[in-house]
Amino acid sequence: MDRRSFLRTSALGGTAAAASTLAAPAIAQSSTSCVIVSTWPRGLPGLGTGAERLAARITELTDGAIATEYYAAGERVGAFDVFDEVSAGNAQAYHAADYYWKGLHPAWCYVCAVPFGLTSLEQNAWMHHMGGQQLWDELGDDYNIKGFLAGNTGVQMGGWFNKEMNSADDFRGLRMRIPGIGGDMMTNMGVSVVSLPGGQIFESLTSGAIDATEWVGPWNDYFLNLHQAARFYYWPGVHEPGSALSMGFNKSWLTGLPAWQQAAIEAACSEENDKMLSEFNANNGIYLDRLIRDHGVQLRRFNEDIYDAFGDAAEATFDELRQHSDLANRMHESFEVARAQVGGWMNIADVPYLTERNRVLGME
Repeated sequence: MDRRSFLRTSALGGTAAAASTLAAPAIAQSSTSCVIVSTWPRGLPGLGTGAERLAARITELTDGAIATEYYAAGERVGAFDVFDEVSAGNAQAYHAADYYWKGLHPAWCYVCAVPFGLTSLEQNAWMHHMGGQQLWDELGDDYNIKGFLAGNTGVQMGGWFNKEMNSADDFRGLRMRIPGIGGDMMTNMGVSVVSLPGGQIFESLTSGAIDATEWVGPWNDYFLNLHQAARFYYWPGVHEPGSALSMGFNKSWLTGLPAWQQAAIEAACSEENDKMLSEFNANNGIYLDRLIRDHGVQLRRFNEDIYDAFGDAAEATFDELRQHSDLANRMHESFEVARAQVGGWMNIADVPYLTERNRVLGME
């Protein structure tokens, strides 16, 4: 999809597009309906198109036995209303970043991303082999939700700012759109945090309602026109080092399906978890080059003093979070074990290799 096509067809303008429909042969047979609602604008490359692809894939893998109907943000319910819609059984599944549900329970954030948290590889290891999925299931049981990993953005950028950020003091009084525990970290740095769905970010940034925002990375950010609203693009991101996207199902509905259909759904989610990350990695470098070369975006790196301040603010946030409940504390402890063990191995394997490869090839 080219940029103009996206801007014409997305839900950013506030007009809801019609829900996607499946080809007639796929739904002609006896089938079970699965309404999927998401937090993403229709056609948004990466997040939106990945969710749409997953919805179609579920029907394909079940040979039409599950007929999916996909609704982008605002087409059936608002972006931040999808969790309640699925929990109540009014829809069967959502695609979202689970840190949006922090107000219900802070442990939801660990399912997606937290500051100084897990990369995509670490997140997958934790969820599949180190107890993360079991804790996620325990959390979801209270809301009749069963979640699967269903996408990942990889390491995100630090965000867009309308001024240069030279010290931790520059964050005081800043109005910034940033969700999840990353938002709590920024609050502890004196930032006035604003919660907005993706479709409202550009307007808020251009109007001056906010001074800064994070979104995802060059590929997604390009299509939201964020380079037209702020000059300075900061890296490396700290708040979302490997943002895992979720497909959350109404558990009562899901467990009522035949076992083979449940397995097909899980397989489709696992497939999209790999595809989306690969797609982001394939496109982010291309679009970063376009932002800098074609649009004059000024790339800036957070200095070590700012990163140290991030660390202090994040630790204060985690101390507060662990007091919330036994489950929040156990989730944090399990996350820390995964970060130490998997991250420790990657520090011996991946990190030195990439450092030396880039040095030898002149890619530093």
